[in-house]
Amino acid sequence: MMKYNNSNEIEAAAFRRLLGHLNERTDVQNIDLMNLAGFCRNCLSRWYKEESGKLGKELSDKDAREIIYGMPYEDWKKKFQTEASKDQMEALKKSHPD
Repeated sequence: MMKYNNSNEIEAAAFRRLLGHLNERTDVQNIDLMNLAGFCRNCLSRWYKEESGKLGKELSDKDAREIIYGMPYEDWKKKFQTEASKDQMEALKKSHPD
């Protein structure tokens, strides 16, 4: 894999752009992301927390979620989260069997 001298800067900028895109697309529910891509905003916040910890910068789950969601998680849920449909739940079971 090719690495550029400033790849960390590029990767950080791409990540910020992804977060901005997700913050603009509040109509896309986490279950939709899970069904289509195999990850969601909660996964991103968990990964962010885990990688922060590896760098010696501990974050709480709450703080990591606020970074990813752009607001407190509870506020995001109240404003944007909808109840999952039967079809969404069935798709999740198929894409993520236990």
